[in-house]
Amino acid sequence: MTAIPASGERVHALLTDGTTVCVRPAGPDDQEAVLRFYTEMSDANLRLRFFSVSRRSAEQAAARVARPAGSGYRVLVAEHGGRIIGIAEYEVDDAKTPDSAEVSLAVSDGRHHRGVGTLLLEHLISAARAHGVTTFTADALAENHEVLKVFADLGLRAERHFEWPEVRCVIPLDDTEDYRASVEHRGQAADVASLTPLLRPRCVAVVGAGRRPGSVGRALLHNVATGRFTGHLYAVNPAARSILGIRAYPAVGALPRVPDLAVIAVPAEGVAQVAEECGQFGVRALLVVSAGLDAEQSKALLTACRDHDMRLVGPNCLGLANTEERVRLDATFAAAHPAPGSAGVAVQSGGVGIALLGGLERLGIGVSGFVSLGDKYDVSGNDMLQWWESDGRTDLALLHLESFGNPRAFSRTARRVTRRMPILTVDAGRTEAGRRAAASHTAAAATTTMTRRALFAQAGITATRTIPELLETAALLHSQPLPAASRVVVVTNAGGAGVLAADACAEAGLALPALPPGLVEDLLAVLPRGASTANPVDATAAVSEEQLRACLDRLAAHDGIDAVLVALVPTAVAAATGDVLVKALTHAPERRSRTIAAVLLDQDVPVRLLPSDTGPDTGRVPAYADPQAAARALAHAAERARWLARPPGIVPAPDGVDTARGRAAADRFLQKHPDGAWLDPRTCAELLDCYGIPQSPWAWVETEDEAVWAADRLRGPDGHVVLKAHWPGLVHKTARRAIHLDLRGDAQVRAAFRDFDVRFGHLMTGAVVQPLAPRGIELFAGVVQDEVFGPLILFGLGGTATEVLADHAARLAPLTDQDVHDLITAPRCAPLLLGADGTGPVDLAGLEQFLLRLSRMASDLPQLAEADVNPVLALPERVFALDARIRLLPRRTHDPYLRRLR
Repeated sequence: MTAIPASGERVHALLTDGTTVCVRPAGPDDQEAVLRFYTEMSDANLRLRFFSVSRRSAEQAAARVARPAGSGYRVLVAEHGGRIIGIAEYEVDDAKTPDSAEVSLAVSDGRHHRGVGTLLLEHLISAARAHGVTTFTADALAENHEVLKVFADLGLRAERHFEWPEVRCVIPLDDTEDYRASVEHRGQAADVASLTPLLRPRCVAVVGAGRRPGSVGRALLHNVATGRFTGHLYAVNPAARSILGIRAYPAVGALPRVPDLAVIAVPAEGVAQVAEECGQFGVRALLVVSAGLDAEQSKALLTACRDHDMRLVGPNCLGLANTEERVRLDATFAAAHPAPGSAGVAVQSGGVGIALLGGLERLGIGVSGFVSLGDKYDVSGNDMLQWWESDGRTDLALLHLESFGNPRAFSRTARRVTRRMPILTVDAGRTEAGRRAAASHTAAAATTTMTRRALFAQAGITATRTIPELLETAALLHSQPLPAASRVVVVTNAGGAGVLAADACAEAGLALPALPPGLVEDLLAVLPRGASTANPVDATAAVSEEQLRACLDRLAAHDGIDAVLVALVPTAVAAATGDVLVKALTHAPERRSRTIAAVLLDQDVPVRLLPSDTGPDTGRVPAYADPQAAARALAHAAERARWLARPPGIVPAPDGVDTARGRAAADRFLQKHPDGAWLDPRTCAELLDCYGIPQSPWAWVETEDEAVWAADRLRGPDGHVVLKAHWPGLVHKTARRAIHLDLRGDAQVRAAFRDFDVRFGHLMTGAVVQPLAPRGIELFAGVVQDEVFGPLILFGLGGTATEVLADHAARLAPLTDQDVHDLITAPRCAPLLLGADGTGPVDLAGLEQFLLRLSRMASDLPQLAEADVNPVLALPERVFALDARIRLLPRRTHDPYLRRLR
């Protein structure tokens, strides 16, 4: 996997204080700048770097930059304000240790303790791994505590060997979970620091605030002012001295103080110039609501932000808000101020944002913050998750994302954050036609929808189909405890309503268990005569508020019940009691430890939170007008509880994997096929063998006689073999009648080969001979390398009808042990694998290994565009591939876990 700096590109990343720096490879043109970097260094710093204060060492270091590429030497620099502030380099001694490199690091005076060196090392490590370096070594003076601490805190196993006055450090570059977690932790701290001027500004300027009522700029200024922003507020308009009572200035540079945040609402053609002015004045964050920027204007805007340390929300957005008491910022042009609370909302669409804010307000759920990401040039959903994780207020996250810049980094962040708070999203774009890389089973099965759902499932994100469903689920997760599992009891005062609620629960995948005898007796003792204690529990129309309350209390205290769904309709009998039984739900609901939800069929709104007698925000009961909505919300809550209850999962390392040989095989093939192609059977088998993926015995033949000899060698106890024709580009052998099964004796083998020769002689390059496989369960496993999401692993029922049956599940690689379990158990054919047909379970451990090895291959080889293994034969004693097709494409990929801005 090639990291960006190793490819010669510039990337921007954040330091621990939120400063933006450019990380790039140095080259011959940088020799003078590198020499100046060392020349300006203090004697003390120079001595720690070179073990002396000799300027000759600095000249030699600058000269190394001019070395030609491919010499085993690589150097990265960090730039800020056009000046080099840090250098990290490594050099390989090919003659002695070609997989080990000597590394060195230097940071300019005044830039220490900001993470410059650590950031450079992270990028250098990624580049080194891509070029086969497995170990860094470094010599440092024992008194150089700072650099020794940098090495020690990387998250890698750094060994120290003291040879006074020097210390020898040996750092294996293992891509471990500890290292990724360390990088992630540093990235979160830097991200939050960079977002502080944006989301907790002490001074805001609205650029483009107009005097004309109805303009966007004026609406923004009005909302900031009337929202009681706690900091300083200015308007920028060259034609006005005051707008809405706010002092106006002719330009950003004329403001009496430097704003932390500039809100830009000028025409598209003026956005980049305003951004440059803001950067030069020292502004740290931009909110650009302007729309319609063309490619050149967009590039200029982002360049200004990167060059001047500014984070950017937008363009083409509704704005942002932070309801913290110490901030109280409403920099949106929404019609109403968001109420303060604990729900974080981030959307790309302004219209969706307005809908979510309105829905939350109707529910009485306030927001901690709101960000309309718009075209998402910089700040993303990943940034907002990290902010909410650390803000001390947010306990519910609502996202509506139309695109993902770095799905694997987003997934890691979401997996961590969702263990602290629910993350809800709308699975938008479900009806898009799936991308088709080729006509293989894998490509046909993999769709954008399947990929997104795999991301959400693995990250623990609650994905809903619509905005109303998202709000219905948010109401439950915000107000009620999670159910321990999916066992639901329906209680009703009308049998028909109970049936509707029970049907909805069953259709949502919830269980409705029969009640145990002891609980039945308890319920009959408190309910009216004639009540039924089956599930649903029919309390009859005669039930009183006190009786219903007693019934709910007993159900909510029983260990065999996870949730109670109460379906009520108004009746004349209930009205005679002076109430419609709702008080039974709202009386001290926080004392009930089980999840409670209501269905009020006469309710005039889809969902609302019933007020509690005691008034706590988190003890309220959600009430739904539709039983299906209530059941969906309960099902989402049960799924979240299940996800939280299981271990996070680890990515196992299969033994016997030869990654280096696999990469070499892929490189050799692509050298011969620079545009990419399907592998021939021999190369395909070699690649599978590199990863220990078991295959049926086979032989490649090119003549009739070779086919006979191979058949004699490969025949099993029954003496039968299979002959498969091959030519470049052939994918579906059965559809082309390019396979002969159950061949007995030499005559049948010869006849089969001649048939191929007659029909495909102008195409066929050879054939594969295999023994006839025993009877077993035919499965399908495949890989699609998604350009955005990375490798997707698919699994399900195989054979010739795999696309028709469409019994597939998918997860993004690399697979954890939990992901493999989900893959195996998700398809409808899963009971067959467990022995439901009476034949006994298949080799489940072998099947897990098969999928893990396929995942490892997909993760190691970004060139792997598609892998189509069908059928995979599952037997009680083993699992192996009967046929496989692999397509490679020349492609580089970014290290998805490397710290970098978009």
